[in-house]
Amino acid sequence: MAEVLVQFDAVVTATDGRRFIPRACGRPAGNVWEGWIEFVPTSPGAPVRTPRETEQPNRNDLLYWAQGLTQVYLEGALARALLEPVVIERERPVEPYFEAPAPPPVRQATAPAGFTRPVLDPFSVAQQGEDILVSELGALDTPRIRDIVLAYGFSTAEDARLATREQLIAAVVAGVSRVRSPTTPEQESQPGGY
Repeated sequence: MAEVLVQFDAVVTATDGRRFIPRACGRPAGNVWEGWIEFVPTSPGAPVRTPRETEQPNRNDLLYWAQGLTQVYLEGALARALLEPVVIERERPVEPYFEAPAPPPVRQATAPAGFTRPVLDPFSVAQQGEDILVSELGALDTPRIRDIVLAYGFSTAEDARLATREQLIAAVVAGVSRVRSPTTPEQESQPGGY
């Protein structure tokens, strides 16, 4: 059952000029005691109260808290008591359209006759970053890079045969970028190459 623990003699004035007499109240709340402050107006009007100001393990500790309240604390408590309640709208749950993320974009490798399967999937490696792709390609010898270029269709067989190692690496990076960042038909018709 709630009780008044301390009835203060001081008068607390709100910013709008209304005057209130504060009193500290408390009650048992399960295994603890909770305390709040009520403000009774000195002129006609409705009393106001704060939300819970403290939680103490027993009544004696709550009484000790109430007896130690200062004028400054009571002024702040009155300001809190006069605040308009904030209405928080509950978020409506929204269901996802899919149960999992999309699979990574993968192109089917179709190596021309006479070429071995590429030792590296440039699209998977590029997901870690272009610098990682360049580093991984740089660790391969020229025939392995050429296999990747041909298997993924980044160049014609004749151009790949004549290209330098650096040109082959550039062709792979450019080819992966084109697939990962689709271009407009006008951009595709512009001459590329190494």
